Amino acid sequence: MGRGGGGGSMISMQKSVISTAIVILLCFYNAYCFYLPGVAPEDFHSGDHLNVKVNKLTSIKTQLPYSYYSLPFCHPESIVDSRENLGEVLRGDRIENSRYLFKMREPELCHVVCRMTLDADATKEFKEKIEDEYRVNMILDNLPLVVPIQRLEQGAPPVYQLGYFLGLKGLYAGIKEEKAFINNHLSFTVKYHKDVQTDSARIVGFEVMPFSVKHEYEGKWGTSTRLTTCDPHAKKTVSSSNAPQEVEDKQEIIFTYDVDFQESDVKWASRWDTYLLMSDDQIHWFSIVNSLMIVLFLSGMVAMIMLRTLYRDISKYNELETQEEAQEETGWKLVHADVFRPPENSDLLCVYVGTGVQFFGMVLVTVMFAVLGFLSPSNRGGLMTAMLFLWAFMGLFAGYASTRLFKMFKGTEWKKIALRTSFLFPATVFVIFFVLNALIWGQKSSGAVPFGTMFALVFLWFGISVPLVFVGSYAGFKKPAIEDPVKTNKIPRQIPEQAWYMNPIFSILIGGILPFGAIFIELFFILTSIWLNQFYYIFGFLLIVFIILIVTCAEITIVLCYFQLCSEDYLWWWRSYLTSGSSALYLFLYATFYFFTKLDISKPVSGMLYFGYMLIASFAFFLLTGTIGFYACFWFTRLIYSSVKID
Repeated sequence: MGRGGGGGSMISMQKSVISTAIVILLCFYNAYCFYLPGVAPEDFHSGDHLNVKVNKLTSIKTQLPYSYYSLPFCHPESIVDSRENLGEVLRGDRIENSRYLFKMREPELCHVVCRMTLDADATKEFKEKIEDEYRVNMILDNLPLVVPIQRLEQGAPPVYQLGYFLGLKGLYAGIKEEKAFINNHLSFTVKYHKDVQTDSARIVGFEVMPFSVKHEYEGKWGTSTRLTTCDPHAKKTVSSSNAPQEVEDKQEIIFTYDVDFQESDVKWASRWDTYLLMSDDQIHWFSIVNSLMIVLFLSGMVAMIMLRTLYRDISKYNELETQEEAQEETGWKLVHADVFRPPENSDLLCVYVGTGVQFFGMVLVTVMFAVLGFLSPSNRGGLMTAMLFLWAFMGLFAGYASTRLFKMFKGTEWKKIALRTSFLFPATVFVIFFVLNALIWGQKSSGAVPFGTMFALVFLWFGISVPLVFVGSYAGFKKPAIEDPVKTNKIPRQIPEQAWYMNPIFSILIGGILPFGAIFIELFFILTSIWLNQFYYIFGFLLIVFIILIVTCAEITIVLCYFQLCSEDYLWWWRSYLTSGSSALYLFLYATFYFFTKLDISKPVSGMLYFGYMLIASFAFFLLTGTIGFYACFWFTRLIYSSVKID
């Protein structure tokens, strides 16, 4: 019996060890799988077909993307669209197949894609796109095509430009007039990491050097025609010394490409590191240190205020040193019977606070997911898709927050507040978005949102967000009302005349400077990634900056709220919201400055797009920062008035 019992315990112990080992292995397996979510590594053997996909044409001058085949490029027998996610469609991505076909680890030289003769319409389209500095984007194994640009510093790694320029304008062979030249020869480099054991390889880089070449050949064009400008048999390659291919009516253009394969030490898991190489780490650290100085300064002021009010005042003002100090410190206590009087337009304040909570939840969860690597650039459109879905699901908290505040203001019609909360921001954005989308449709850009996607956005709003707002509102209204720490008089107290620096407009505008100052350097990089078509993947810095923004908004609002109460002005509800929310005004002004100093946008439609989207972003930032400041001041006032015994 004893041996049997020992054997049973041994077996159970072995089972537990095995199960633990399986769990650990699964954890490691999952950690491996989710290094770059949405992307699984693909192994290629020698001779395997590699299909290059084409994406949108982009320009930082117009900000209007176009599908690749909107221009008369060489196209396959049938054009097949890849399935794009919601974020990709909103970004204007149109991923399609192409006639650029490689074989793994089999270099090719001067492969002819197609030959065409331009007509007047094609010539006009190509010239317009070259004038607007459009870039062609391609994808191989989910890696975007990049052009390596060497830096001036010796030994420094190259900078990568997304996509290659369609063409260029310039003078050639003594011609006085500028001509348009098209990049019709592409020299591709596919970098791969080889597995020594299986001899398979994974693609870790996709680069190109574009050339404009006026190809020449002898005799009539046929399937066996050999080019004299580049010849795989004679090992003759294209170089920058070749005569360029001009874009003119009735001109013949021959599109060609080379492809070379280079073995790389870079592993598949690290293949995005070179694309995301940040050369400005020092600037980001400087930004964070600068922001931390602001936070420390404000924290010192808040600590001083808290010590003076909660240490001295709570001890019933028994140890006041001077009469002047007594007058200063008793100011905020004199308005105790009015400080929790509901403000004017309290319904609108509740709606703004609820919407701000919705944005706060969306931004916080999105940044957290991004820091963990779930929203990597390899998952195109993932960031925007995640933000849209999170915004819809955060409607639950929006409804709860707005109705809780509404009930505290003695409100009864919670359905009205729920309806306004679910419609205020989305309806405003939808109107602006619809107008901008109509402008994009007019330009025949791929950035125009199709009807199906518009329906999906409306479903997110009405099918998910609105019901969740009502559910949250119902839950918030069913809870007991938040009780004020002190009683409110029926007759409001007269507010004494305020000093010039306590003027509401002045103090509100001053309050927005420090929160904006904490983020404006990071804001530059965010705007650059959006409008100059660059990668943004420094979410670790962004999370730190977001935390600093929260602390700065809270502290500056508490400081100015304290000064306001000390001067016997008890109308703090709206001012606390507007104080930190005014940083959105500085954001929009900075966006205007960025437009005129960093961007080269000349088309009116493109300018309207920029300012339309930045207006939406500024409004969202206003709701976010205003809500943070409001809740900080709400907590502060309740704390100080509940801690002091009112006679």
